[in-house]
Amino acid sequence: MALHEQCVGATDEWYTPPHVFNALGCSYDMDVASPGQSVTPWIPALEFLQSDSLEQEWRGFVWMNPPFGPRNGIVPWLRKFFLHGNGIALVPDRTSAPWWQMFARESDAILFVSPKLKFIGADGKPGKSPAQGTCLLGAGRGALEPLHRAAAEQLGVVLKAATHSGQPSDRPSPPPDVDKPSQ
Repeated sequence: MALHEQCVGATDEWYTPPHVFNALGCSYDMDVASPGQSVTPWIPALEFLQSDSLEQEWRGFVWMNPPFGPRNGIVPWLRKFFLHGNGIALVPDRTSAPWWQMFARESDAILFVSPKLKFIGADGKPGKSPAQGTCLLGAGRGALEPLHRAAAEQLGVVLKAATHSGQPSDRPSPPPDVDKPSQ
């Protein structure tokens, strides 16, 4: 069993380390998958959604580090994120997964984080390096500058996702249903 498989279902309480926000150099209107500002005071957001985030309205430029959870557990979060169309989402870089392929196409830019992040545990201490890397998916024009700034700060490398028009989208079209098998 791979290292990342050993802890599946153990906990979703892993927080983005502060150096990611320092490299991005921006602030957010909302952290939409938050344990609360008292737990993660380094996240530069004005509002923190702590429960029922998928049922609430999201406003402005959002930060999202959703629970990675079980297989395809991230899909509802990404669906809402791209329907909102304005923010940065941290996700595992499972590039061969159907959900990743689907939502990468909706991204205006993708930053592949390197080296692997050591997430902050509920105890406030950095965890071990995970078996799998992460990437930041940018939605909307507001995500482009922070992702390129982070790349300049050596957080990783930015690739521009192909969009239908070749230009960053102000509001991407809803992604197809990734849960259905392709025909």
